[in-house]
Amino acid sequence: MKLSPTRRTHRIPALVCALALAVACSLSACATPAATTQDEGSSREEQASDTQATASFRDTDLGCDLTRTGSVDLAYAKNFTIDTYEGGYRLVCTANGERFLIVPEGASAPDGLASGIAVIQQPVTSTYVVSTGMICLLDEIDVLDAVTVSSVTAQDCPVEHLAQAIDAGDVAYGGKYSSPDFELIASAGCTLAIENTKINHAPDAKRKLQELGVTVITEQSSTEPQVLGRLEWIKLMGAIFGHEEQAQASFDAIAARVESVASQDPTGTTVAFFYINDDGAAVTRRSTDYFSQMIELAGGSFVSFDPDDENEEQSSSVQAVIDLEAFYATAKEADVIIYNTTVDASVTSIEDLIAKNPLLADFKAVQEGRVYACDENMYQAMTSMDAIMSDIRAALTNENDTFGYIWKLD
Repeated sequence: MKLSPTRRTHRIPALVCALALAVACSLSACATPAATTQDEGSSREEQASDTQATASFRDTDLGCDLTRTGSVDLAYAKNFTIDTYEGGYRLVCTANGERFLIVPEGASAPDGLASGIAVIQQPVTSTYVVSTGMICLLDEIDVLDAVTVSSVTAQDCPVEHLAQAIDAGDVAYGGKYSSPDFELIASAGCTLAIENTKINHAPDAKRKLQELGVTVITEQSSTEPQVLGRLEWIKLMGAIFGHEEQAQASFDAIAARVESVASQDPTGTTVAFFYINDDGAAVTRRSTDYFSQMIELAGGSFVSFDPDDENEEQSSSVQAVIDLEAFYATAKEADVIIYNTTVDASVTSIEDLIAKNPLLADFKAVQEGRVYACDENMYQAMTSMDAIMSDIRAALTNENDTFGYIWKLD
């Protein structure tokens, strides 16, 4: 039995796990996550719904004679594709334009392979993991023993299994993405680095890793347009580490639980999700962000602030920075506040919230005592998104039976 992906002890209530077909359609445009691969004889309808067929970044020309045999079916993810080739080879294309050939154990990279394709040689036994979002996926498919160097300490690790390995000295701390310990990474024999998009701001670090013979893959799950698209990166991790069947089974099971939670009736409850930054502004998420979607799927109505109402210079593709008076005008009547304590952990009570700005005392949710905080590792807990949504649902319905990802402040 797996440990909780957070280091907090939770009481786990029962979830209804029946798959809701109507909600599955709304989440995936009627694509079914249970499909595994598509071969060259797939129907035209299946090909039309396949991410592989429409991804502009997908390039299946290897520059050599390997024969393509099919592709891994992706129901939600839009930022990577996986094509299969004879002999067990896999070609991965990612939305940033990079390509990787996964070479099965006992085989070698084919002669004539295009120079722009990086090689991931199986078995992958020594990995430098920077992306904290991928840690729970690696844990889910039981390949954390292939992680030898990490960018997180045991104290900051979002997954208990890896934290234990770091504490035991089995996994070394290798520095942050921008300043990795190159000597340590080389001495550990790392052949793969799993980065997130922050590495785009440190091209010299990426280049140095590649010069050391480390293949660097940048996961882009955070920009997936659908909630379950983030989770579907488990299929890529499964392909890399040779655990494809386990990755597919885990994805199907978690997706079914997510869809079960999302199948419940809307509550009509409005939700403001934000934190107050050092400048006194409210920082919330865009309506297209995955957490905003989770609020909607849990039955809530997200109070959104999209481009016209925000400070564009401070905002990003996932968040909006709003002057507090403007935020007050729109969010004052929200039924529920979820304060983003993953970023600002200083708020541990309603009194702490009001201390941020007296205007917050006038919010309906504050006056009615419907203010919530969230677990520090919530963003990294992709494999527990059904539990997070259940906690959101509990906040919407004013219940106390939760997993502990979201809890009420006094």
